Amino acid sequence: MENVYIFGHKNPDTDSVTSAIALEYLKRELGMNAQAVVLGEINKETKYALDYFKIKTPSYLNDVKLQLKDVTYHKDCFLSEKCSVLDAYNYMTKNGITGVPLVDKDNKFNGLITLKAIAKDMVRGNFNNLFTSYENIVNALEGEEVLKFDSEIKGNIMAASFRSTTFVTSVLTKDDILIVGDRHSVIEHAVKSGIKLLILVGDAEIKSSHLEIAKSNKVNIIKTKFDTFHVSKLIGFSNYAIILNTEDRPAVFDENDYYNDFVSIANKLKFNNYPVIDKNNVCKGLIRVTDITEKQRKKVILVDHNEPKQSVDGLDESEILEIVDHHNIGNISTSNPINFRNMSVGSTNTILYQLYLESKIEIPKDIAGIMLSGILSDTLCLTSPTTTEIDKFTVNELSKIAAVDYEKFALDMFKAGTSLEGKTKEEVVNTDIKAYNADSGDVFAISQVFTLDYEKILNDKEGYLSVIEDIKQKKGYAFVVLAVTDILKNSSYMFYTAGIEKNMAVGYNIDNFEQGTYIEGCVSRKKQIVPVLMEFLK
Repeated sequence: MENVYIFGHKNPDTDSVTSAIALEYLKRELGMNAQAVVLGEINKETKYALDYFKIKTPSYLNDVKLQLKDVTYHKDCFLSEKCSVLDAYNYMTKNGITGVPLVDKDNKFNGLITLKAIAKDMVRGNFNNLFTSYENIVNALEGEEVLKFDSEIKGNIMAASFRSTTFVTSVLTKDDILIVGDRHSVIEHAVKSGIKLLILVGDAEIKSSHLEIAKSNKVNIIKTKFDTFHVSKLIGFSNYAIILNTEDRPAVFDENDYYNDFVSIANKLKFNNYPVIDKNNVCKGLIRVTDITEKQRKKVILVDHNEPKQSVDGLDESEILEIVDHHNIGNISTSNPINFRNMSVGSTNTILYQLYLESKIEIPKDIAGIMLSGILSDTLCLTSPTTTEIDKFTVNELSKIAAVDYEKFALDMFKAGTSLEGKTKEEVVNTDIKAYNADSGDVFAISQVFTLDYEKILNDKEGYLSVIEDIKQKKGYAFVVLAVTDILKNSSYMFYTAGIEKNMAVGYNIDNFEQGTYIEGCVSRKKQIVPVLMEFLK
């Protein structure tokens, strides 16, 4: 069953991580092979919630870009390096391909043979030398075994085309391979000389006396029905295929390489056949430029976001099956109709609770606990202006299942998650930063820090201003805002990159707006910050 990834946004917060886990459980109960993943390191608050309810942190997902393993290439398409050239030719012809990888006894890639290389060898090859197995020669010549002493044959090919009296005066060595018919004087000379291999053409018989000499001198003998001309044409096809390897190390690709990178390189090299290997150099098959139209895009479900800029790298190369979110609808698009569950509530987990009810799936205690954690985090324990009656109802129901005092649990979770101890300014700012697309086409970002240590940031505001200015420059944002939210007072201190002081003053109706201005009751990025900033760029 194909795997489906479920994930929240980059810089994952508690609601995005826990909703991915909760939806994974629901989907698995409904028969889907779902897997919750995260797109970044989880924060202290999320870790506290997962540890409290003994839930394992989801694995990290780097991207969902198309990889070669997602393309319908010729899997398990390879041959032994010691197969014959004829075997390789027949395999390619049968499978409609023009090249085939060659592997050693451990299936590790060792070369590539192509029809082009075979054709070139037929015209300009070395016709005198042979290096192959006894079995390959028998198969190529459709022959039969007469005497076999060596499993591997290496030597110089010659045909007895001269007069017998001329030939028997020649010197034969143990490296010679002789093609001959029923010329007994020549055969006698060959076996007495102890040549490597004697090939009898036209089903020629060998005298018993000559056979005994051949046995004593360990001369290999093969008999074939073909005549000398045909044998001379076919014998080269019995060579080991590795001999016609196109080059020492043809261009190869790992099955985890990105599809777009493969296309780019293949367009430059202008070849059609490329072996596919894994990280251990084990051959997985053959990919051809002409056979890469069928792709199996990675299937994904998005939770707690629907903005491509907030999502995984390569999202446009994946297939989005579903979105569950409680934010405003951004500029995401899909190639097919999908299930899109969007509700104006304080947390994605509130929506998931409704999905559990609709599916009639019972919520386990640990799953209820992390769902509760997500709602309490996003609604600041039901004090945020985003909080709805549905959120409150859901919190009460999940608290019963999880068997916790949600107010006490929320305070402990916030304390664990809001400490800035041991964090750099960059880590503080980047823990929960999101980018947004304005109608003008500009992009801005908002970082929100929920903490009890807000004075630590206020006392080092110049350092934090430097960090957000650096983010603005590197990312090309129109501006960046840092909201430092006091979770006890339910209010925020606002910091921003240079040039938007007047906009902030107008947006929040505060004269002399300056760095660190305190905005009472401002805790919701979605309802109280994003709409104000969107007005800047209309």
